[in-house]
Amino acid sequence: MQRRNFLARLGMFASVGAIGTIGLTALPAQAQADKFPQRPIRLVIGYTAGGSTDVPFRVLADNASKILGQPVIVENKPGAGGVLPAQMMQNTAPDGYTLAQVAMPVYRLPYTTKINWDPVKDLQYVINLAGYSFGLVVPADSPIKTMQEYIAYAKANPGKLTYGTPGALTTLHITMEELALNAGVQFSHIPYKGNSESMQALLGGHVMSVADTPAWAPYVESGRLRLLSTWGEKRSARFPNVPTLKELGLNIVQTSPFGLVVPKGTDPKIVQKLHDAFKQAMEMPNYRESLAKFDMEPYYMSSADYAKFSADTVKKEKAIIEKLGLAKAQ
Repeated sequence: MQRRNFLARLGMFASVGAIGTIGLTALPAQAQADKFPQRPIRLVIGYTAGGSTDVPFRVLADNASKILGQPVIVENKPGAGGVLPAQMMQNTAPDGYTLAQVAMPVYRLPYTTKINWDPVKDLQYVINLAGYSFGLVVPADSPIKTMQEYIAYAKANPGKLTYGTPGALTTLHITMEELALNAGVQFSHIPYKGNSESMQALLGGHVMSVADTPAWAPYVESGRLRLLSTWGEKRSARFPNVPTLKELGLNIVQTSPFGLVVPKGTDPKIVQKLHDAFKQAMEMPNYRESLAKFDMEPYYMSSADYAKFSADTVKKEKAIIEKLGLAKAQ
């Protein structure tokens, strides 16, 4: 009898110990969320240093560092059309210490590349930050002086009108092919590694036109390049005399919104802290000023709105990719 009582008591203590262990493992996770961040945060972007993505992100990171009380360090991972940061999140700890920029090409990955993750389900959306400004330029001495003449040349010379972009299946490539489809013409795409390379190719006469973010702006202002169109909902404040694709009747608006994500499974409290910090950071005047240098504007979306936007965009990209015949073979 004494032995049975002893074993019963031992079992009771074991149960209490197990409960205590569960409690102890749960408490640190809660404490980590409450005390977050306690070390530097890495912010990975998909484009090269010094460009229209990198410069505003460095201002934003500096602003967020002051709010969060820890350094926010920008890391450049260019290549593959800007999708590498989002892909990295699939093998990153969901602790809030690594954020990634999500660019539009991420949403067409399921239809153009074989991947084993889902851009909607396998990323946790934090905040949308801004949208790009795009435009199409030709050399100043080009005989093509308007967008109408650009289309007319393509009709008269099928497949001979070349244009450069930062890469195949980027938003710029897809939009130019959509433009060709809508206008009933055929262009010839020349992919480059970035806008510094494409600008030199255009200035050197190796390509007839370039579609890109405003890396072309200084050349347009100096008179070396001619801007034929911009792609926003309204005309550019910097180039108010240049028409949009929409007002030219080409039925395209493209600003390619981008924002931040963390790995799936990140504590919602940490996601909220990051959202609040970056929202405050993007509302600071210096961030808006950094965007204005590239003719861009802030474009805020909450975590929930950004997640919905991603789900809607994946569906839209599927339709465009299939329409253009660019979907990967099944």
